[in-house]
Amino acid sequence: MKKLGTLIAAAAILAFVGCKNEKKDMDSMDDMNDSIQMNSENQEDMKMEEAKTLSVMMESKSKSTAQGEAYFTEENGVVKLEAKFTGLTPGTHAIHLHEKADCSADDATSAGGHWNPTHSKHGKWGDAEGYHKGDIGNFEADADGVGKVSMQTDEWCIGCGDETKDILGKAVIVHEGKDDFTTQPTGDAGGRVSCGGIIK
Repeated sequence: MKKLGTLIAAAAILAFVGCKNEKKDMDSMDDMNDSIQMNSENQEDMKMEEAKTLSVMMESKSKSTAQGEAYFTEENGVVKLEAKFTGLTPGTHAIHLHEKADCSADDATSAGGHWNPTHSKHGKWGDAEGYHKGDIGNFEADADGVGKVSMQTDEWCIGCGDETKDILGKAVIVHEGKDDFTTQPTGDAGGRVSCGGIIK
């Protein structure tokens, strides 16, 4: 009888310890799940922080009425440009990035030449023979003088500090004519009708 009582007591102790350990394991799992969830949320936050956006107001130059706004967004190493312009003459216009975010001159010559950090010859974007990092290309303005530009590239960055990629401190320039992609170093695109500095 004494042995039976001892066995019952031992079984009760084992059951109690087992329950306690099970609870401890469950608590441990909960902590791990919380940790995984927090890490996941932190990664999402980091992704959100990685996206950078800049808005560039374009002002009229060279006695034109051309103006507009350009948006640059960088995410996952790719910069996207979306721009809309009004007040242009109908037809084809060139758009480039120029060396300096200085639109103070009436004709926007204060922005310098095309942004060309790799010292390449002027050409069409992506041309195997070479092109400037600022050689965006041409776009069309409709009968109402409205034009849109959209492109994306991993050859630019916003504020990364790489002189061959960083567009901060440069200017967006719209020209009165089209880029012929041949004439050096400007593409014979004519006067500068709109300018906007790319600044934070």
